[in-house]
Amino acid sequence: MSNLQRRLIPSTSSLTAFDAVARLGSFSAAAEALNLTPGAISRQISALESQLGAVLFVRNNKGVSLTPGGERYAKGVAEIIERLRVLSLEVMAHTPSSALRLAIPPTFGTRWLLPRIPDYVKSHPEMTLSFSTRIGRFDFDKEQLDAAIHVGTGDWPGCDCQLLLKEEVVPVCSPDFLKRNQIRDPASLLQVPLLEMASRPHAWKLWFLHFGIADDYREGMRFEQFMNVSQACRAGLGVALMPAFLIASELSGGQLVKALDLPVESASAYYFVSPYDKAAEPGVQAFRAWLTGQISLFLKQAR
Repeated sequence: MSNLQRRLIPSTSSLTAFDAVARLGSFSAAAEALNLTPGAISRQISALESQLGAVLFVRNNKGVSLTPGGERYAKGVAEIIERLRVLSLEVMAHTPSSALRLAIPPTFGTRWLLPRIPDYVKSHPEMTLSFSTRIGRFDFDKEQLDAAIHVGTGDWPGCDCQLLLKEEVVPVCSPDFLKRNQIRDPASLLQVPLLEMASRPHAWKLWFLHFGIADDYREGMRFEQFMNVSQACRAGLGVALMPAFLIASELSGGQLVKALDLPVESASAYYFVSPYDKAAEPGVQAFRAWLTGQISLFLKQAR
C-alpha cells in the first residue's frame, strides 16, 4: 500500500473519536462516552487532522464546532461506523444477516403485500423485515436496502431484475359520474375529464392508442399519489386508469365502477430488484421465492 493510500485510511480509533466529538459537541463528552481521557480524544483528533491535512473542528471557549469540511466528513464517517457495526455483528454471529431491508411502492405495499406478510413471518420466524417506501430508482448502497419491489421496467443498472407481475389498467369512476355521462366506447372518454397520476403521464395516451385513437383527449387533474386519484374518482371528478387488482375493494364495495370493462396491459410492471452482490444472499432468495409463490397463487385465484 502506498503512502497516499495509507493517508486516506485513518485508524478506526481516530474515526471513532472524531464521530463521538462530532455528535456530542465536546472532547470531554466524547471522552466520557468512549471511556477515555479528554487528552486522549484530543490527540486522536489532532492526529486525524494532521493525517488528512485539514481542520475538522473549530475550538472555542464553549467547546468545539465542525468546520464545513468537518460536517461533510462527519456524515460519511457516521455511516461507515454504523455499517462496520452491522458487519461485525454478522461475523460474530457466524450467520448471514437475519434482517431483510425492503423498499416497496406505497399502494402495492399497503393494499397487496402487507396483508400477506403474516404468511411470510409464520414460515420465516428467524427473519426481521424492515420496509421503506420508495417510488422510482434509488441508490441501494446509500439507502442501505437489500431489495426492492419496483414499478416500471426491468432495466435497473447493476441489479438483478425479475418480473413479478404484469399490470392491467382499466378506466374507473364513481357510479354517479357514470350515470351523468354517456360512456359507450373508448371514444366517449374523449369528452370527459380524465384523471392522471404524475408517475404515469402517458397512461391515457397508450390506452387510447391501443384502441386506435390518436386524438387529443381532455385532461383533468393530475395527482402524485394513488390514493388521491382514487378519492378524486369517488368524488366524481372524472375517470382514471387504475390497476384493477389494487382497487378490488372499491369495485366490490361499489364506491367505484368500471367506466368501460376494457382492461389494457400497462407499460409498467412489477419487478423484484436486488443488487448483484445481494441477489444470492439466502434472505433475499427466500423472500423472492415466497413472493413469487404468493403472486402465482393470486393469479390462479383471479382467473
